[in-house]
Amino acid sequence: MLCLLGSIEAAPGPVLVPTHLQAELVLRCHQETSCDLCVRVTVQLAVHGHWEEPEDEEKSGEAAEPELKELRNASLQAQVVLSFQAYSTARCVLLEVQVPAARVQSGQAVGSLVFDCFEAALGAEVRIWSYTQPRYQKELNLMQQLPDCRGLEVRDSIQSCWVLPWLNVSTDGDSVHLVLNVSEEQHFGLLLYWNQVQGSLKPWWHRNLTGPQTITLNQTDLVPCLCIQMWPLEPDPVRTSICPFKEDPQAHRNVWRAARVQLLSTKSWRLDMPCSLPAEVMLCWQSPGGDPCQPLMPPLSPENVTVNKASEFPVVEGHPNLCVQVRKVRSWEKVQLQECLWSDSLGPLKDDVLLVETQGSQHNRSLCALEPTGCTPLPSRATTRAAHLGEQLLEDLQSGQCLKLWNGDLGALWACPVDKYVHRRWALVWLACLLLAAVLLFLLLLRKDRGKAAAGVRAALLLYSADNTAFESLVGSLATALSRLPLRVAVDLWSRRELSAQGPLAWLHAQRRQTLQERGVVVLLFSPGAVALCREWLQDGPPAPRAHGPHDAFAASLSCVLPDFLQGRASGRYVGACFDGLLALDAVPSLFRAAPLFSLPSQLRGFLSALQGPCAARFGRLEDSAEQVARALQPVLDSCFRPPPRGLGPELEAGLE
Repeated sequence: MLCLLGSIEAAPGPVLVPTHLQAELVLRCHQETSCDLCVRVTVQLAVHGHWEEPEDEEKSGEAAEPELKELRNASLQAQVVLSFQAYSTARCVLLEVQVPAARVQSGQAVGSLVFDCFEAALGAEVRIWSYTQPRYQKELNLMQQLPDCRGLEVRDSIQSCWVLPWLNVSTDGDSVHLVLNVSEEQHFGLLLYWNQVQGSLKPWWHRNLTGPQTITLNQTDLVPCLCIQMWPLEPDPVRTSICPFKEDPQAHRNVWRAARVQLLSTKSWRLDMPCSLPAEVMLCWQSPGGDPCQPLMPPLSPENVTVNKASEFPVVEGHPNLCVQVRKVRSWEKVQLQECLWSDSLGPLKDDVLLVETQGSQHNRSLCALEPTGCTPLPSRATTRAAHLGEQLLEDLQSGQCLKLWNGDLGALWACPVDKYVHRRWALVWLACLLLAAVLLFLLLLRKDRGKAAAGVRAALLLYSADNTAFESLVGSLATALSRLPLRVAVDLWSRRELSAQGPLAWLHAQRRQTLQERGVVVLLFSPGAVALCREWLQDGPPAPRAHGPHDAFAASLSCVLPDFLQGRASGRYVGACFDGLLALDAVPSLFRAAPLFSLPSQLRGFLSALQGPCAARFGRLEDSAEQVARALQPVLDSCFRPPPRGLGPELEAGLE
């Protein structure tokens, strides 16, 4: 029959339901030396529910009694479904069961049924489900790893074990050798695949081989769910599967190195991992001072995470200081992965204080400020920074100057900015320092020419067209990576409030004027939408589609940027760039090629050299800086294309040869 689970229904009276599921490995033999492996399934059954008495005995009358008595004296029937699944195999059977009326008592076991049996492959991992049709309760399930020929004492009775390829795994430094010990004339198939608990199996690569083989893998290719399946190339072969790296420490380290937390929207995210390992995730608060990220528990508790599946954040608003920590289940002593997902779209970490509000049993509210030493109650006489600013923080909370990040039955989380208080406290000190710096700078300018001033941090203004959220995320990643170099980066993603208040044209004009006055550089990031807008302004193409948001400054920037290119003033002021695979360099209009133009990340070294300029602070070794920026860009750029699973690597090809 077809494997159709169906939904749970209410029992109309006493029904039979499966209560226990058991599997047993047996041999089905045609002759003494000709046997096949088989899985015998035993299902324990019990009675669930009872007959309901009529609500109004007078209305039901004596006419209903014979009918009810007949139902109670009738035998109880059920249709029990057994579903058996293994790699490349799925089978469902329907068993009709009948129980005499004398044995029908609610909650009592009535016996068991035995299905003999499901044929299975050696070494396979099988999953068995049992439920009734219709279904009155949650189905029973069982997973079992079957032994291969090496684990069977009766392998001499299974002819396929006589010619099965034998596999040994050995390590040599950074390499892992799969040694297949078979005769020179034997042909066999070999499959490497990822055995994932959540979702279907994912084949990696498959080859038909001959004779003894030694296949070499890199240590970095090993993951716990990497399994190997072998079979002789003959009709209806027995396949042997082994997963030799389940408990390998290096394989587990490789999984966590490859794990990534991806922000899908402002409130949804996904943990991407090659294998479905049990993990827990929680939110934490990262202060800009370099202290460890502080878990927000309570009030937010850790939750089990489903790998490679979208999940929702329990937050109202995003904040650059909010980060995600992923750890192994029941192993909270070590953080496996931490990502501050909102930093790309909302800018670098802010000097904000997180206030934790908790609700008491009698609706009493208490507040504390999260600090590296713990949560400081407000108000407090402690000597911490939050304690000194306690009254001001409470006033800001009452006046609505704090941002609510989360609100629940247990309390709330608030992010309150404190930079204004720090600036006020040190105002006189800063003023004296600024006056001293101004005097020193004036004396220095008297001795040196303006054009040969001391090297400093160069300003960079990023202009782009907001084609879609994925491209905005890519631009945010580039801006964050560049800000970690000796560059002062300005991008409209980090100035939405000023952009809304001033308007795109006024904001862009002020930023461009300031950048060029400081001998900075304006970076034009070309995309298909940006090219369409440029051609529209140049009257060289159809009108660009108006899919840009109210904060998109690129359309407004063209009125300021185009005159510089038309009048030959672009050199030294502008740098152009596009992203590999999203736009080719020759698609950029020829007018804008008067400025240096690069494709990222393949030409990152030349791009960073152009941004560095002749008089700015050095980035260090350009190769190191380019690698740092490339590491930040590549995962976001890859998510724009969603590539298929990787194929056979060069090291593996070398091993096969």
